[in-house]
Amino acid sequence: MKRIALVAMTAGLAVFATAAIAQQPVRDVSGKRHPNIAAAQRLVDQAYKRVVDAQKANEFDLGGHAQHAKELLDQANAELKQAAEASNENHR
Repeated sequence: MKRIALVAMTAGLAVFATAAIAQQPVRDVSGKRHPNIAAAQRLVDQAYKRVVDAQKANEFDLGGHAQHAKELLDQANAELKQAAEASNENHR
């Protein structure tokens, strides 16, 4: 019984790790039109990848703080996208 629980937990962790990577922020701001915002998106992407690396290195035992940081990075990425869209609207 303990063996089945261990296998189930391991499988669950693998799914969680895959899902965490799949949710990585998308870099979708034009570097030609908004070079600074696109650069900021690249940095958000790099930071997100480092947090994922930290989670893996610490077996996801970071007290939920790394996950929260990833959520905030995703939010920052969305704000950058909105900033670019606002600029596009204001400079038509």
